[in-house]
Amino acid sequence: MPSESRVRDAGGPASGPHAALRTGVVWDVLRQALLRRAAAAGRSTLDVLDTGGGSGSFAVPVAALGHRVTVVDPSPDALFALERRAAEQGVAVGAPPGVSRGRVRGVQGDTHDLHDVVESGAFDLVLCHGVLEYVDDPAAGLRAVAGALRPDGGTLSVLTAGVGGAVLSRALAGRFSEASRALGDPAGRWGEADPVPHRFTVDGLRELIGAAGLRPGEVHGVRIFADLVPGALVDTEPDALRALTRLEAEAAALPAFQAIAGRLHVLAERLATPSGER
Repeated sequence: MPSESRVRDAGGPASGPHAALRTGVVWDVLRQALLRRAAAAGRSTLDVLDTGGGSGSFAVPVAALGHRVTVVDPSPDALFALERRAAEQGVAVGAPPGVSRGRVRGVQGDTHDLHDVVESGAFDLVLCHGVLEYVDDPAAGLRAVAGALRPDGGTLSVLTAGVGGAVLSRALAGRFSEASRALGDPAGRWGEADPVPHRFTVDGLRELIGAAGLRPGEVHGVRIFADLVPGALVDTEPDALRALTRLEAEAAALPAFQAIAGRLHVLAERLATPSGER
């Protein structure tokens, strides 16, 4: 998780002109999920947990929409950067009240001690972005994260590494043996030097989410083409950047392209527990 804090901030919704290209699909889905959850809860302000949230590339924009966000991350440096970013955007704890502004607070921790540092069952929406591919036991990590959702219903947003994207990128780089190994490896790894411990297929991720007691919903492919297109093209051609961003959005919901996406995004729901079964 420490390294993933830096990876996420490179492509979050508040990080520059390539933001919409790299995670714009995720951000669009999240905005709609927040609206649906607020309507279901009957509250305009939600309690949001961002696990492995780094310096707040998602947390700060969510707070700017008026929600209370808790970021849990193992890196003190990332949490310091989060505090600075939140202050700059006027959503830090202790900042003067603003119109439709929420608040962000940072807590040091990870999935292993998640419920020692935040309250179980206290959050309307939980972000689990760039976490599952780095934890020792993704199933246990997902169960811990799911346990933070309110028992009367909540939404989990999972963003993680996709097997197909790794296979395709290794093949296009001429690393055919590594591509073949990633294709057949249960963890989707292309070799011992692979820095990512786990990658997932759509079916595997859905199964993992279901085993955590959640109902998987919308799936989107992320960075389907973005990691394959030469950076110089989109850096120097604004029209190309816009066209590629549209293409990513159009392909995101199509299963054929999810299968080759660099990352997979899934929304899952914790169904309300009948009062007599709590």
